[in-house]
Amino acid sequence: MKSDIEIAQEAKMLHIREVAQKLGISEDELEFYGKYKAKLTDELWERVKDNKDGKLVLVTAINPTPAGEGKTTTTAGIGEAMAKLGKKAAIALREPSLGPCFGIKGGAAGGGYAQVVPMEDLNLHFTGDFHAITSANNLLAAMLDNHIKQGNKLGIDTNQIVWKRCVDMNDRVLRNIVVGLGRPVDGVVREDHFIISVASEIMAILCLAENIKDLKERIGRIIVAYNYDGEPVTAKQLNAVGAMAALLKDAIKPNLIQTVENTPAFVHGGPFANIAHGCNSVRATKTALKLADIVITEAGFGADLGAEKFLDIKCRMAGLKPNATVLVATVRALKYNGGVPKNSLSEENLDALKEGIENLGKHIENIAKYNIPCVVALNRFISDTDAELEFVKKYCEERNCGFALSEVWEHGGDGGIELAKQILNTLETKESNYAPLYDEKLPIREKIEIIAKEIYGASGVTYDTAASSAIDRLEKLGYGQLPVCMAKNQYSLSDDPTKLGRPTGFNVNIREVYVSAGAGFVVAITGTVMTMPGLPLHPAAERIDVTDNGVITGLS
Repeated sequence: MKSDIEIAQEAKMLHIREVAQKLGISEDELEFYGKYKAKLTDELWERVKDNKDGKLVLVTAINPTPAGEGKTTTTAGIGEAMAKLGKKAAIALREPSLGPCFGIKGGAAGGGYAQVVPMEDLNLHFTGDFHAITSANNLLAAMLDNHIKQGNKLGIDTNQIVWKRCVDMNDRVLRNIVVGLGRPVDGVVREDHFIISVASEIMAILCLAENIKDLKERIGRIIVAYNYDGEPVTAKQLNAVGAMAALLKDAIKPNLIQTVENTPAFVHGGPFANIAHGCNSVRATKTALKLADIVITEAGFGADLGAEKFLDIKCRMAGLKPNATVLVATVRALKYNGGVPKNSLSEENLDALKEGIENLGKHIENIAKYNIPCVVALNRFISDTDAELEFVKKYCEERNCGFALSEVWEHGGDGGIELAKQILNTLETKESNYAPLYDEKLPIREKIEIIAKEIYGASGVTYDTAASSAIDRLEKLGYGQLPVCMAKNQYSLSDDPTKLGRPTGFNVNIREVYVSAGAGFVVAITGTVMTMPGLPLHPAAERIDVTDNGVITGLS
């Protein structure tokens, strides 16, 4: 079997205008970035905004192993399979971050014969959206520090600055820094911090904004600091809104590319799922729904993170109503959740599978809490035995959950026909009555505890003193009625990444709480989650190269 990058580089891509034609998009409604990438114009949205929506299928997953379990691959494969079945289908994905690409996880274009192309472009600079987001974020930071240096008319307390700089790279040494060192003209000395760009509130805003007007209003509400009276200071007060929006005017437009089998793919935005809300942009999803009969989208990491935020934040804000959910699992990940070491996952172990499958069971239960029908897609590996596959199938069927094997990595759309038919059957025979998990008007602590107990299975929630004080302050300032975005590790249902399977009897500890007023949610950070990741001992960057004739190698 060829590597992912070899398959991508050999793919017979259509000119993007031909891909667009499959959805009835004209050449005048595209802004070309070469032959295989394009942004969608505002004129397209104005033309199609009153069209009837297609069916929306959410792809999520169980808690993954460090290597991931093929959620993006499955999403791309379902889209390809739907096309083979004669359906007018499209997929809607997030853009990859450079951090994981050069870190441990690799790219996020899918894999094998179920991936989006051009793969190298997507995983690296793509259409420049992340650069624009990083620039807008850091412009605001620069204007904040300049305001303080130039007299600080807003009375900003330099000990209460909450806006951080960002860079789209895993760089742990930037987590905590000191700025303003040197001469007096170099600024005011203070502690500062960097986050990864995909954790920036600008990313969340871009992905939730309906249009430029909404984008500017959200940017204006960003809280950058508090003054000496404890009142919030916003980007609007710093007169930063117009310039930031100018940097983002093209980035807010959805991108269109294709899978290796030429299925249209809307790829736009990329908030981290364990830190931010982990979904592609509202604009991309809504545009896809107006153009395709079936739209398959993904939410990051496991259903406890990506799906919960997709359903409680994105769908709530955007008025989206998913028709079905696909829950991706692998026998390998289930055995990993049952306690099998990573180097022994290829060996049959029904006892570990029986233990670890409870993780799948919890995610099935969680999807049911939102009243959405669920199909389990078991991403098949060559090491899976018939006994293991049969065990998982029986487990799902006993829970009235659709089930299908997925072999899209090896066979593309042909390997997803059974899964696509199972999804179509679910769409036709089971009704979705989607509703969010909680009332956003509840107090912040109550919303946090509902998520922790209902979705994670926690016994309770504890709060660090600083987090508890922050909640009290935010509620007094009028931010108590916003949805909650939980920042949690992706490997466990709990806030401890070592507690695999379906842990019980644990408390979730809230370390930090702050408001993303522009995005419109309160962020609660649990455990040891970092908003600036670090690189592993041997990062993927060590394997990436480019040949003398410009061909990239080692990117996965």
